[in-house]
Amino acid sequence: MRQAGRYMPEYMAIRKKYTLLEIVDRPEVACEVTLQPVIAHGVDAAILFADILLPLAPMGASFEFAKGEGPVVHSPIRVAADVERLKVIDAAEELSHVMEAIKLIRHELDQKTPLIGFAGAPFTLASYLIEGGKSSNYARTKGMMYGDTATWHKLMGKLSAVVQNYLLAQIDAGAQVVQLFDSWVGDLSPSDYVEYIKPHLEPIFAALAKTDVPVIHFGTGTALLLKHQRDIGGDVIGVDWRTPLDWAIAQLGPDVVVQGNLEPNLLSAPKALLDARIEDILEKGRGAKSHIFNLGHGILPHTDPSSVKYVVERVHELSAR
Repeated sequence: MRQAGRYMPEYMAIRKKYTLLEIVDRPEVACEVTLQPVIAHGVDAAILFADILLPLAPMGASFEFAKGEGPVVHSPIRVAADVERLKVIDAAEELSHVMEAIKLIRHELDQKTPLIGFAGAPFTLASYLIEGGKSSNYARTKGMMYGDTATWHKLMGKLSAVVQNYLLAQIDAGAQVVQLFDSWVGDLSPSDYVEYIKPHLEPIFAALAKTDVPVIHFGTGTALLLKHQRDIGGDVIGVDWRTPLDWAIAQLGPDVVVQGNLEPNLLSAPKALLDARIEDILEKGRGAKSHIFNLGHGILPHTDPSSVKYVVERVHELSAR
């Protein structure tokens, strides 16, 4: 969950030399950044340093990260003609630098720590494409979804094909687990999720199910979508911090593996409170088939790295006990 990044001095030293996109475009630098939290904190798995938007540029939707604003798509997708010009890419070829980074990371990890690859899910990618960046209400996205359904499904079909191809390419390159991030899908109602999103997720999970690589299905604000996520697919269902883990397990059933779900801001809380929340999450996770302790979303920039290390050590200690 965003292991490497702005909270780490080691990462910020690299950012003085390169932009985020320059880092991911240089496999040896992306490898170094990926390994930083593994070395510093002793986490149980490495997460590829990349960005969910990377497939958009070769598809024909260039973007940049504007200072203080996040990603900005230069030519947002608004009408059918815009969707037509988007290419369904061969990720192994068009994003070969990502695959090379995966190979370098696997070599450096030397079978000691597994590597997680990832991709953004079609809805989350579509929201950036249509809005032109991050949105608080997804008005344009839902406008296309409700008002021009044919164009919506055409766009989502292309994104679904690219995401599927991208994750399979990461697996071929050496990723030992992959995670699908549907970061903003929690803004949808269950009925809209089933009608407008589910048809485009099912082919992705069907293709991934044919591999021997575990798949993590993650979103935020998805309490009312958990059962649908389970039915669509994934070996592990991610649970964000807004949803009590034991409640989520009750919805999903005891045969489901869950991931989560510490509130990221608790990394800056007093140790007594942090300890109590760690223990509570571990106890609640016992009701699942298995439980991967994690944050409920990404590490925040103001986080003290020593707090991340403390949580890892504490979870290891309590789990062993």
